[in-house]
Amino acid sequence: MTEKNAEIKKKMKKALDKDRYRHTVSVAYTAACLAMRYAIDPEVAFTAGLLHDCAKCIPTAEKFKLCEKYKVELSDFEKTNTALIHAKLGACLAEKRYGISDKDILDSIRTHTTGEPDMSLLQKIIFTADYIEPGRDQASNLPEIRQMAFVDLDKAVCKILSDTLAYLGKKKDAPIDPMTRKTYEFYCEQKGGSK
Repeated sequence: MTEKNAEIKKKMKKALDKDRYRHTVSVAYTAACLAMRYAIDPEVAFTAGLLHDCAKCIPTAEKFKLCEKYKVELSDFEKTNTALIHAKLGACLAEKRYGISDKDILDSIRTHTTGEPDMSLLQKIIFTADYIEPGRDQASNLPEIRQMAFVDLDKAVCKILSDTLAYLGKKKDAPIDPMTRKTYEFYCEQKGGSK
C-alpha cells in the first residue's frame, strides 16, 4: 500500500462509522484484486475504493450545504432520494479534501451507486467491488456475480444492474434512479450482456 493510500485509510477510519469503514476497506481490497485481474494499477483502484463512500456518513443537511458550497449539481431524483447524494459529493470531496486529481478515480466515485453508460474499466471495477465485497451477504446471486466479475466484467455489471432493478421492482414505491435504467439499457440491452 502506498503512503498516500495509508494516509487516506487513516482519514477514512475517522470519517466513517465502524461498519462503513469495514465495508470501505473491503471494497478497496476487492477493487485492487479486480484491477490486477484486468491489468490496471491496483493502487489506483485501491484509492478509488477507499474514497468511494467518503461522503456517506455526513448528515443529510450538511450534504446539501456542501453540495451548494462546491456547486455539485444534483438531479431532482437525488434531491428527493438523498441516499444517492454521497456519490457525487464524494467525488467532489475526494478532490477538495483528499487531493485526488485523477479524473478516472473521481468518475469512479461519482458513478459507484448508479453506474453510467460506457463506464471506464476503473468505474466498472468500483461499481462491481462495492456490490461484491466479502462483507456483502444480502443480494441475490452473489456467488455467481463474484465469479463472473473475474471472468467478464461487463456481464457482472449487467447482472448487478438486472438484480438491482428486479429487487427495487419488488419493493412497493421503491424509486429507481433514471441513470440506473440508462446504465442497464447500455450494458444489458445494447452491449448484449446476460441478464
